[in-house]
Amino acid sequence: MPEAPRNQPVRSGASPIGTWVDHHGYSVLASLGRLFKKPWSAALTIGVMAVALALPLGLWLVLDNVGRLGGSIDASREISVFLKQDVDGPRAEALAGELRGRGDVGSVVHRSPDEGLAELRERGEFGDAIDVLGENPLPHVLIVTPGGDEMLLAESLRTLPESELVQHDAQWRERLDGWLRFGGRVVWVLAALLGIGALLVVGNTVRLDIQSRRDELGVLQLLGATDGFIRRPFLYLGAWYGLAAGAVALGLLALAGLALQPPLAELAASYGAAFALRGFGPVGVVAVLAGATALGWCGGGIVTGHFLRQTRPTDT
Repeated sequence: MPEAPRNQPVRSGASPIGTWVDHHGYSVLASLGRLFKKPWSAALTIGVMAVALALPLGLWLVLDNVGRLGGSIDASREISVFLKQDVDGPRAEALAGELRGRGDVGSVVHRSPDEGLAELRERGEFGDAIDVLGENPLPHVLIVTPGGDEMLLAESLRTLPESELVQHDAQWRERLDGWLRFGGRVVWVLAALLGIGALLVVGNTVRLDIQSRRDELGVLQLLGATDGFIRRPFLYLGAWYGLAAGAVALGLLALAGLALQPPLAELAASYGAAFALRGFGPVGVVAVLAGATALGWCGGGIVTGHFLRQTRPTDT
């Protein structure tokens, strides 16, 4: 793409606002032209920025999806109530019916000792060892699906006179929540560090562009050009870098999601849950692109501001 002319024509009799708008439009096109003038250098800068942005964004998506996966698994977990050995089949069926009438119970399945033994044989676990005993030592079991607060329901089932053992592992969820909180803090730390890195990458790229135009910018300063007039093209140059890097980062995350979806769906299915990875929605995409653009804008502004402070003409 050819670069826009350096000497922007000024319309005769144009108002200050019109001139300001014209220069913004000129700066947008001129900065984009300079971006395409050095495609390989621009691609390298955009690639480095995209990786720096994709890492914290990807980790944030991982934590968000793990939280959803944990919630999905948590909602599908069952509570196993092993009844005492002296509880017979009719009493176990009656107890199952009583539990089905409770509001905090979703469903109850009664598994008899014979059914439990058959299941063990199918899975190849302890079936032969139980046959050696001569009789079936398994108790009646009630498989309870929670319909409300799972923790309260498990505590309530432990108080039943017929209950011998209630199997419900909630510690894993507490640990998962702890890891998610820790991971959230890690995301913020990584975002800050890699955001600073992306800022430095843009700043260095803009600095090199400034150095290549140092003589031209010096002449503009001597002619009385304002700092805003000189800074504006470099701000838009940094913004273009940020916008492109944000788009590439989103593309990388989308490809990673496609690669991870099949094994993750298989893992969720092993826990009896259906799960699909969730990426950024339309609002999230706009937020990422806007944030990356603002990051590039700030990088260009910081470097250009430093240059202007160092080279501002002084009266002698």
